[in-house]
Amino acid sequence: MLGEARRARMLAWLQEEGSARVRKLADVFEVSEVTIRQDLETLEAQGHIVREHGGAFLKSVPQQVRSMALQNTGQMEAKRQIGVAAAALVTDGSSIILDAGSTTTEVAASLAGRRDITLITNALNIALMLGGEPGFDVHMTGGHFKAPTLSLSGERSAEYLQGLYVDRLFLAAAAIDVAAGLTYPALSDLPVKRAMIEAASEVVLVADSSKIGARSFTALGGLDLIDVLVTDKGISDADRTAIEAVGVKTIVA
Repeated sequence: MLGEARRARMLAWLQEEGSARVRKLADVFEVSEVTIRQDLETLEAQGHIVREHGGAFLKSVPQQVRSMALQNTGQMEAKRQIGVAAAALVTDGSSIILDAGSTTTEVAASLAGRRDITLITNALNIALMLGGEPGFDVHMTGGHFKAPTLSLSGERSAEYLQGLYVDRLFLAAAAIDVAAGLTYPALSDLPVKRAMIEAASEVVLVADSSKIGARSFTALGGLDLIDVLVTDKGISDADRTAIEAVGVKTIVA
């Protein structure tokens, strides 16, 4: 992988995880620790990160956590429309899982007023948003706190979901491609996303159209993992046809 592309993926990793050790990055990107340090120097000079002994952390993390703000705030109008359309799938008396992410947060924002909803989430901001709403019984997974996504992840988070069964999962993804499937910037979320999918009778992927046809660092699996895609009007006819050809119902907000 060329240096610029590697640094872009490294930054995406840090935007997902918040911090990383040099040794871990060297293993993941299959380059020397010297190369990783040089990459981190470049990212620091660009103002994205702060280096520390043996690693680095995302520069925006402290303020972000204090303000309960998510890292990914692009395409917000499309995400709001997707949130409304996805929330319309939820009826009173439902049990649902809401994955962490900016689009799933918009789903949560559109759920106010529902009654008798059992909600499981790994997103701290979503739990705080709906935990005080009448009619919502909110449960959180355990696990490791990831500051940029305000979420809990890892094996402990996945273990919480074992043996649970819900009507519907609203799943987030960093990138969607018919050939590569659902891909993400880092590894730690994969166990909890697999456990969420296993627990749900129906899997609804909520993703804006800028993520379609793209690939991120590591794959969760193929599009056969999902039942429904809720996206925005930016999806091309070709992409919609290809996605529906593999059996995924598409809802355009």
